[in-house]
Amino acid sequence: MKKRLIFILSFLVIVCISCSDNHSFFRTSGESAVSADFDQIKKRGKLIAVTDFNSTNYFIYKGEPMGFNYELLRTFADHIGIDIEIVTENHIEHAIDMLNSGEADLIAMGLTVNSTRRKEILFTESIDETRQVLIQRRPRSWRSMTAAAIDKKLIRNQLDIAGKTVYVQEGSAHAERMVTLGNEIGDSIIIVKVPFDSEQLIKSVAEGEIDYAVCDENVARVNATYFPQIDISTPVSFPQKLAWSLRKNNSELLLDELNSWIQAYKKTGSYALLHSKYYRNSRSGIIIRSDYYSLKTGKVSKYDDLIREFSDTIKWDWRLLASLIYQESRFDAGVESWAGAYGLMQIMPSTAERFGIDITVSPKNNIKAGVMNINWLHSIFDPKIEDENERINFILASYNAGPGHVLDAMKLAEKHGMDPQKWTDVETWLLKKSEPRYYNDDVVKSGYFRGTESVAFVSEIRDRYEHYKNILPADYVKQDMFSSHR
Repeated sequence: MKKRLIFILSFLVIVCISCSDNHSFFRTSGESAVSADFDQIKKRGKLIAVTDFNSTNYFIYKGEPMGFNYELLRTFADHIGIDIEIVTENHIEHAIDMLNSGEADLIAMGLTVNSTRRKEILFTESIDETRQVLIQRRPRSWRSMTAAAIDKKLIRNQLDIAGKTVYVQEGSAHAERMVTLGNEIGDSIIIVKVPFDSEQLIKSVAEGEIDYAVCDENVARVNATYFPQIDISTPVSFPQKLAWSLRKNNSELLLDELNSWIQAYKKTGSYALLHSKYYRNSRSGIIIRSDYYSLKTGKVSKYDDLIREFSDTIKWDWRLLASLIYQESRFDAGVESWAGAYGLMQIMPSTAERFGIDITVSPKNNIKAGVMNINWLHSIFDPKIEDENERINFILASYNAGPGHVLDAMKLAEKHGMDPQKWTDVETWLLKKSEPRYYNDDVVKSGYFRGTESVAFVSEIRDRYEHYKNILPADYVKQDMFSSHR
């Protein structure tokens, strides 16, 4: 029996359109509650961007954050010399609300540029272009059919969409385009707007839960490598520009900076390679099919269950421990450093001996030894650092450098009138421990230390942890996206 979807009414709006309909699909922009232009952002030291997570824009693969918009955003941030903070929101209208309320400085996702949206947000120069296409399912026996026979079973003329039920992402430009198409063909199209993104709709078409959806062609092309049973060859729009967006209120300087950079960067080979990497490379399908494509599986490694088990013993978020393990070994259980550190958590032989564990026997033993070492570091820093979030930074630094050097840096910070419980103060003095006048100071017990690696170690683990929190669930339970709507 054909599957049918019954959606909870509060989640959707069904619109039946005829050529005489005239609906507005976007809100009227309000004034921004908080605003920061380029000068304030530079002074703050970070750009706050909201983006969506999917197989092209932003995702985790084998422990690393990836994505076209993510890499583009990171390149821009490097260009202007500031950090980025990424907030994820797959609901487009919510993302626009976050922008206009001042929660974010920028929407770094490929939004379709149209006159309706221009009423409430500013668009940058285009970062890409695409067209909207109809997502439909090929016949059951399509592999044994000729191309001509397949075409006869599919919609190839936009006029034939009349009377069909087409699903679109709520808040997207696809709904507005279907309204326009209904007017153009002079007939009715039933539009179902749902709070699911394009990739979820593509999956639903592929699995027979719905028959038609509309998505951007660039996203559809990538997903077609994973779902070969879908057809994406029927366009429903002309080519359209995709761009990032900013608040209309007080964003002129940031807009100028972005536009200047985008115009220059799009002419480089780096942009061409980046675009090809995510939209034209056949490996994109391999990524989506991987067990460690986190959007699909909620996993970053084959050791996730062990990481979860041992993270509970030290009351850490498993994603933080996973970020530490990735930093140490890239999830390679057999890696050995030049200094003799071994395995997933790069345990030194002396550390393993102290805890009485053979770290070469199994990944489980290696993680166990690493977690015991973390627990020992907690016993040192728990009484010294009141704030739990700050304490983690000190423990991470000590995992890399040893606690003696970190304790020295705390003493130097206190001696020079800085806060010994604040990592941003203490890291300054950890870096200074390579200078004779500081490592020879009377308060220093562990001598010379070059702290650049340890400071970067903390920063990179914390940054990756933020990416993991954006995309990986704290408690992963795999379920069908429509399971509660049937």
